Amino acid sequence: MDGGKEMTDYTGNILIIDDNPEICEILGVLLRKEGFRVQEVQDCSKALAFFSNPIDLIILDVMMPKHSGFEICEKIREITTAPILFLTAKAADKDKEMGFSCGGDDYLVKPFSSSELIARVKALLRRYFIYQGGKKHTSTESIHIRDLCVDFSKKTVWILGKEINLTDKEYKILKLLLQNPSRILSSEEIYESVWNEAFLPSSSNTVMVHVKNLRRKIELDYQNPKYIRTVWGKGYEIG
Repeated sequence: MDGGKEMTDYTGNILIIDDNPEICEILGVLLRKEGFRVQEVQDCSKALAFFSNPIDLIILDVMMPKHSGFEICEKIREITTAPILFLTAKAADKDKEMGFSCGGDDYLVKPFSSSELIARVKALLRRYFIYQGGKKHTSTESIHIRDLCVDFSKKTVWILGKEINLTDKEYKILKLLLQNPSRILSSEEIYESVWNEAFLPSSSNTVMVHVKNLRRKIELDYQNPKYIRTVWGKGYEIG
């Protein structure tokens, strides 16, 4: 698959709305591999809550329980002009006409190739940013990791579309980890960066307590964290 360089300046925040967890996982892997920030929601009734954060493109399934993708599309259009790519097995012309008439921008029929999906996503984002005046999001503005979103400009943290209240120290620890995604940060590094004080023997416990409290707020199961991991003997990392 051609990752390409043409979209480097237009990598954005993508929301996948599909009730099939396998499809969500496959799409998430493909898109993250290309450098996109991806969020996934399988319950269409909760999808609109995700638009509290910046979303640059929506990949939307048509056939879902409770509400069809066409119904959700109309509601999304009341919130944002971000492009909507329908992803569905319904290939009839009348279905495509319905998709475009309710506000969709493109229509990809299953089964599809990964290269075609990526090409369409990039084309939609390019048109959105260049011709529709979409605002480019850089790593200094916001970061998305699965269901976690941090908006640095507003100092807000969101999990599954719900805003989480953090203390000043908890937010600074999370921000520090997010800004160093490929590094294991020691307790000493975290303490001196966040507290701006010299590290003492007791400081490790201070960091540990704050990380534990942070996990309780952002992890679904804080005893088995998927965001902030402890690397025994070395420190903490995020992923």
